[in-house]
This record gives sequence, C-alpha cells and structure tokens, in this order.
Amino acid sequence: MSLLGSASLAISTGAIINYAIYLIVAVIVIALIGVTVKIIKEYERLVVFRLGRLVGARGPGVIFVFPFINRVSKVDLRERYLEVPHQTCITKDNAPVDIDFLIYNKVTEATQSIVQVQNFEGASIGIATTTLRAVVGDIPLDELLAKREQINQVLRTKLDEVTERWGIKVTNVEIREITPPKDVQEAMVRQMSAERTRRATVTEADGKREASILVAEGEKKSNILRAEGDKQAQILRAEGYAGALSQIFGAAKGIDSKTMVLQYLDTLKALGASPSTKYIFPMEFTGLLTNLRDQVKQSQSDAAGK
Repeated sequence: MSLLGSASLAISTGAIINYAIYLIVAVIVIALIGVTVKIIKEYERLVVFRLGRLVGARGPGVIFVFPFINRVSKVDLRERYLEVPHQTCITKDNAPVDIDFLIYNKVTEATQSIVQVQNFEGASIGIATTTLRAVVGDIPLDELLAKREQINQVLRTKLDEVTERWGIKVTNVEIREITPPKDVQEAMVRQMSAERTRRATVTEADGKREASILVAEGEKKSNILRAEGDKQAQILRAEGYAGALSQIFGAAKGIDSKTMVLQYLDTLKALGASPSTKYIFPMEFTGLLTNLRDQVKQSQSDAAGK
C-alpha cells in the first residue's frame, strides 16, 4: 500500500509540474504574441526603432515587432488642441491685459514628431506665449480688441513656421478671452455709453433734418403749384382782356362819324346841365361839326332832288 501511495503521489506531483510548465510556456507565448503583434488603427501610426536606429512609420493594420530588438512609439494623427492658460501681456500703450487661447494642431509626419521634438506641447506653449507677447506689444489697447482675428492669424503663421520641421501642422489659433484691467473696463463702459448717446443724438438730428427737408420740399412744391395757378390765372385774365379789347376794337371799327357826333352831342348835353361856365372843346369836335354840316346839306340836297 505504501508503495502504491508513493507512486500515486509521484505521478500527481509530476502531472502538476507538467501542467505548470505548460501554463508558463503558454503565458510566455501569449506575452510574446502581445509584444510582437500590434494592431494599429486608421488614425494611428507606429514609429519603429531597431537597435536605436529609425526604421520608419508603420500602419494602419497588423504590425509585427521583434521584441528586445525594436522599440516603438505610437503617434495619434487626429487633430487636437492645446489650452494655453492666461498670459499677461503689455500693449503698445503700456496697458496690461490677460489673454488665453487655444492651439489646434495635428501630426502630418509621424517620424518627425518623435525624432525632432521631445515635448511638443511644452514647446508649442512656450513659442505661442512668446509670440503672443511680441504681437500684442505692437498693438494699442483700443485696437487689440478689434484685431483679434489678425492676432489669431499672426500666431498661427508664426507657430506653423516652427512646428513644420517637427512634422506638426498648426491648423488654427483662437483667442478665447482678452481681459483688460478693471479701470480700463470701466472707462470702456463709459466710452460705450457716451458713444451710444452720441449716436442717438446724431440719429435724432438726422431725423429732424430729414423732416425739415421734407417740409421745405412740400412748401416748395406748394409754392410752385401756387405760382403755376397764379400764372394760369393771369394768362386767362390777359386773354379775357385781349378778347374784350378785340371786341371793342371791332365795335369801334364799325362806328361812323354820325355816331361820334351823336356821342359828342350827348356829352354836350351833359355838360350843359352842369353849373360850369367854361368849357374846353377838342380840335376834333370842329371837324365833327363840319362833317355834320356837310351831311345835313347832303341830306337836304337829296330830299330836294326827290
């Protein structure tokens, strides 16, 4: 019995050891596979160094890496941003302002982003803050708030010139906030209020001016119409006078000497009824009397002949 028990115990111990060996081998194989086989996504690249020398960028897909010989670094090609904290800058007119902004960038050359720069984020922030102070130092405070887009463009250009050799493209720079000193903010509020008051006054003055112009134009048109009416009335009156004179002239052409003599006799009759003792007769009156005498003689001759 003791011999059989000892043999069973020896077999069990041997089996356990074999299982442990198999298990250790399996773990080693799985670990080697995990280290050797890399699955790289579409937006990733794997930069491979073999014994310290750059081999190149690999991916996407399944990549085999020899352990203990190759060293790899994974690079994300997606666009990302860096948040630059508040930076105190001095404007051209010596006004301190606090500015914070965002830097958007993406890797275009995976190998250069690993080989050319050790800490891209720190280097980018350092260049951005230095460039920002230089740009803001050339702009007065009044123009700083209005030239935000121009500052963004200058920062992006300056950063892109430096990061291009790192294989990194700066796509955009956006200033989030510009905070001037408190006393400057209060002065800006007062200036804004005064500007709005000025605009309201100008608008009111423009309204009054437009109204005055409209009233003047209305009066002008009214005067023109009134003058046109007076002109037409005068023309009509003149035409009436002309018509009357034409009629009088026509009637006068039909008056003969007899009619004129009768008119003079009626006038003499009226003069005789007046208390005056002196009368003045025109020279034409004698001519009329002579004509009248001739006409009377003619009439008598005609009557005697009959």
